[in-house]
Amino acid sequence: MIKLPYGISNYESIVENEYIYVDKTKYIEKLEQLSDRCIMFLRPRKFGKTLFTSVLEHYYDIKDKENFDKLFNNTYIGKNPTKLKNSYYILRFNFSGIDTENVESTIRGFKSKTAIAIQSFANKYNLDLEIDFQKDAEINLDLVLKRVNEVGKKVYVIIDEYDHFANELLGFDTSTFRDLISKNGKVRKFYEILKEGTETVIDRIFITGVAPVTLDSLTSGFNIGTDISQDMRFNEMMGFTENEVKWIMEQEKMDERLQEELLPIIRENYDGYKFAKKATENIYNSNMTLYFIKEYVQFKELPEKLIDVNIASDYSKLEKMINLYSGKDKEEIIQKTVSGEKIESEITQKFNPAVEFTKQDFISILYYLGYLTIKGESLGEPELVIPNKVMRSLYAQYFLKVTKERAQIEESNNMSEINKEMALEGKIEKAKELLEKYLRNLSNRDYMNFSEKYVKLIFYCLSMNLSIYFVKSEMEIEGEYPDIVLIPKQDKDKLYEIMIEFKYIKKEDYEKRGEEIIKEKQKEAKDQIKRYCQKEEFKKEKLLRKYSIIAVKDKLYVEEVLD
Repeated sequence: MIKLPYGISNYESIVENEYIYVDKTKYIEKLEQLSDRCIMFLRPRKFGKTLFTSVLEHYYDIKDKENFDKLFNNTYIGKNPTKLKNSYYILRFNFSGIDTENVESTIRGFKSKTAIAIQSFANKYNLDLEIDFQKDAEINLDLVLKRVNEVGKKVYVIIDEYDHFANELLGFDTSTFRDLISKNGKVRKFYEILKEGTETVIDRIFITGVAPVTLDSLTSGFNIGTDISQDMRFNEMMGFTENEVKWIMEQEKMDERLQEELLPIIRENYDGYKFAKKATENIYNSNMTLYFIKEYVQFKELPEKLIDVNIASDYSKLEKMINLYSGKDKEEIIQKTVSGEKIESEITQKFNPAVEFTKQDFISILYYLGYLTIKGESLGEPELVIPNKVMRSLYAQYFLKVTKERAQIEESNNMSEINKEMALEGKIEKAKELLEKYLRNLSNRDYMNFSEKYVKLIFYCLSMNLSIYFVKSEMEIEGEYPDIVLIPKQDKDKLYEIMIEFKYIKKEDYEKRGEEIIKEKQKEAKDQIKRYCQKEEFKKEKLLRKYSIIAVKDKLYVEEVLD
């Protein structure tokens, strides 16, 4: 059994402990070939950014010259080294984990992080320098750069998670955020000194983060960086391609049958990211993929939770980021995304926190955080969609929370009962009652925008809380698209599969035609379901129960469709 480096971001540790490594070192060569020497590269959380910066550190560090063969012998760059290998002092910063409770704690954390990194740098290269942890970050940075200049060496600066504390602040304390990056802000001054250093000892800079939330305010002080995040040549630099996922499975000695069984599940939940309009390859979230494979290898069954709690916590800030936008169409955008519709929007290159977020900014921040990704383009404008099921489930949780608050519904504790009724009996009575409760409690104003899509969306979001089931919304079956299909995660030969087709009748249409229109819609749904069941996907399903749900305002008419 190979060692999977889940949660490990130190490249030297991966090599020394013989963990598997998906080789991304060809991009070192590509980066070096660029004319730009200060590179900004943004990706969502858990895409391997820290590991990549660790690879850069060990490749370029003059101190690792004797270890080069040991560290890179089995990689592309080990066989194709560049002229700059092992030629720099490496000054590395990581700004994750700063306490952003208030201005003081944020500044204190920023000063501490920079001081520790600078002192470690001085010690590593024997610069005979004592850093004063009480001084501001820019003072210590200026001090160490001048000392390096005296010894005549060149520096490669690596900044990981440059925007981590900024994202935290942006989600709940925009005034503090603005203060820190304003003209006289501590963060701004740090980057001004960094820019000055490029005129003397700093030869290259590589910066990673999630979103360009500080760039606009830092531009006048730090206008030398080139953002290659949407450059199609670097689309696959972080994260996994499908071939890389297959390679990992092969290293785990998974036979072809098992790969064919697991890969569609991994693809549906963790794939789908594309970061450049012209890119041809979708990208898997690397940490989530490693989590899934690790769990399966250990327990020989699918993980009960398809997203690790450690990863989920990083994506738990969706609501805070959504609340940055106060436009009236915010909920409409969320509804469209959860429903799987495309959103056309240019992607903001630099956010300006001094002004209110626009609709484009709102959609763009969702893209940078990994909640939306590029699907294609329309007249040169990116088309954005939710990348995969895991991200869609997070949207569903948010949408359900907002809907629950609007409907003034207390937390429901009967999901386990719904689970059992569906799985063991193939019935949906309790699920229908819960859906009706939501519809009944929503105001008349909400019904102005009601449609089949909205009713189905509420049911879909409720179903995402069913631990026993995979929830498929409009899954393609030979050119047909059933509204909702619930498929047991385990024991498919013992537990029921559920198919549901929704129809919605406007109140005024029901008042005019009454039972006649209900029967008409039921027949329409029944014909659709029977057509779906002629497909090979469902022909052999013995434990499949099928239902039509017709909604008239807050009243649901449920009919089981029999063979």
